[in-house]
Amino acid sequence: MMGGLGLTLAVIGLYGLISYAVSQRVQEIGVRMALGATRVSVFGMIYRQSMRIVAVGLGIGLVVALLVAQAVGSLVIVSAWDPVTFATVVSALVLAALASCYLPARRAMTVEPMAALRQD
Repeated sequence: MMGGLGLTLAVIGLYGLISYAVSQRVQEIGVRMALGATRVSVFGMIYRQSMRIVAVGLGIGLVVALLVAQAVGSLVIVSAWDPVTFATVVSALVLAALASCYLPARRAMTVEPMAALRQD
């Protein structure tokens, strides 16, 4: 129950972060599209940058989780070094991150170049 709530909060936070980053870059995306970038290349650019953020976060989180597992390993009865659990959690987080980055990248793909250039 608590794991699901934590995953939901992580997805909402990641979606908010990526959505805000995309909204701040509307003019840049408009310029890129006005200069000939395709919608697919804009989608790929936003998605790649989002996944880079996710990869850094997962890397740091995995290192911290392994350190915490080593620290509390003697306090718990079950093994804190269960590789199946670590792999399952990382897989679930990657899938959730892929899903939460899809909508902001899709929205960036639909930016109209002239409308974006007229803003501000």
